[in-house]
Amino acid sequence: MKIIVCIKQVPGTTEVKINPENNTLIREGIPNVINPFDVYAVEEGLRLRERFGGSVTVICMGPPSATEQLKETMGMGVDDAILVSDRAFAGSDTLATAYTLAKAVEKIGQVDLVLCGKQAIDGDTAQVGPEMAENLDWPHLTYVRKINDVANEKITAERMTDDGYELLELSLPALFTVVKEINEPRMPSLKGMMRAKKAEIPVWGPEDLDVDQSSIGLDGSPTQVWKTFIPDPRVQGEIFTGEVTEQVQTLVQRLLEKNIVSK
Repeated sequence: MKIIVCIKQVPGTTEVKINPENNTLIREGIPNVINPFDVYAVEEGLRLRERFGGSVTVICMGPPSATEQLKETMGMGVDDAILVSDRAFAGSDTLATAYTLAKAVEKIGQVDLVLCGKQAIDGDTAQVGPEMAENLDWPHLTYVRKINDVANEKITAERMTDDGYELLELSLPALFTVVKEINEPRMPSLKGMMRAKKAEIPVWGPEDLDVDQSSIGLDGSPTQVWKTFIPDPRVQGEIFTGEVTEQVQTLVQRLLEKNIVSK
């Protein structure tokens, strides 16, 4: 069974600052991590390999620094890792990202299953996985909480819903996005970390993928961020004291002063 897992490099902190000149994230000095939901996808890929045999390859589309996150997955035990990185990919929205990743999957070839985390914690769109499946023309499931069986080019899985779950069967190849309820990720092993330290991660650019240049990066992104800002902090509230009638009078006075109500 040939399994591909897609991961994303995300800021490892909530203390993110915005560059006021170009409205982009200031990443200098901020630690990066694997998107937490993607770690569950990596773990599930490893468990499927242990159950059904095959191989697990991890792909990340991101800056050169994402090599560290790919090596972390190798420490967990994946077979191979690939970085999709080039300045031509900069500014990609979910549509352009999904298109590029789908082309990477096609380049690998003979893939049975692609696994993704349900969403990235920095964008929270949950769009890339399903959009990849559409580009590949594969069936897909979102919010997968359990993979039951793989047999006769079919895969059965449980999809989490608001009031329970659905048991579904899909033809392979397919793409799943998984939730954290699916497993408990393992820690990298010492043997795996030593192997990862020596590993040379291949980097694929546009020339390595059969891409339409108008479908990648900013040119291939119908949605763009025009402005990013941090909301103003909430104004400190005021606690009224005294009798109820006094509190009501004070409240009305404050509302009149701010022209929220009129006499």
